[in-house]
Amino acid sequence: MDLIEWLNAYWQAVFDQDEQKMRDFIHPQACIRWHNTNECFTCDEFIRVNCEYPGAWQGRIEMVSPISSGVFTITHVYNSAYSFHVTSLIQREEGKLISLDEYWSEDGEAPEWRKQLGLGTMIHNR
Repeated sequence: MDLIEWLNAYWQAVFDQDEQKMRDFIHPQACIRWHNTNECFTCDEFIRVNCEYPGAWQGRIEMVSPISSGVFTITHVYNSAYSFHVTSLIQREEGKLISLDEYWSEDGEAPEWRKQLGLGTMIHNR
């Protein structure tokens, strides 16, 4: 499985909250860090927090950039109530995720004070 296929299959397992499929992609000794909330998870904890997260989710990878230490991705994750963009630095060992550093950001509008400046334009119409 090439890198893009691997990433698409990994994220689909996350979106589906499929514990068994997620285990196929994550090394048992993996270290996962969510920097925005200052949390570090083991493989089992990461799978549990994803599978127990409320709601049904979907998403799409918007950017992939291989780098010397792994792969950098930006993914849009959403459901009917919420929309997030997540920046991930993924390192793999033996074809499995061994290290993951993620930064989650809830999508929303620019604050009113920036709108009043009249600068910039929308990237996407939401």
